Amino acid sequence: MKGTIILLVFFALFTGASLLIPSPMFPGNVICALMGGTAVKYTSYLSAFFNGVLYSVALWVIFVSISRRLEREK
Repeated sequence: MKGTIILLVFFALFTGASLLIPSPMFPGNVICALMGGTAVKYTSYLSAFFNGVLYSVALWVIFVSISRRLEREK
């Protein structure tokens, strides 16, 4: 349950930050560039979504691995 909350909170934070920062952030801008001109209208939203997914999953994996390691040490 904690992991799901961590995932959703960081997804919202990174997606919002990606939308508010005026310069393109890695890897969302690279993924949108690889997609080509198919979604030019939605590039900023797709980039923010990809950034939110990537960074939230990365932090979620770190959180889960640290919490499992701490539970094993008890």
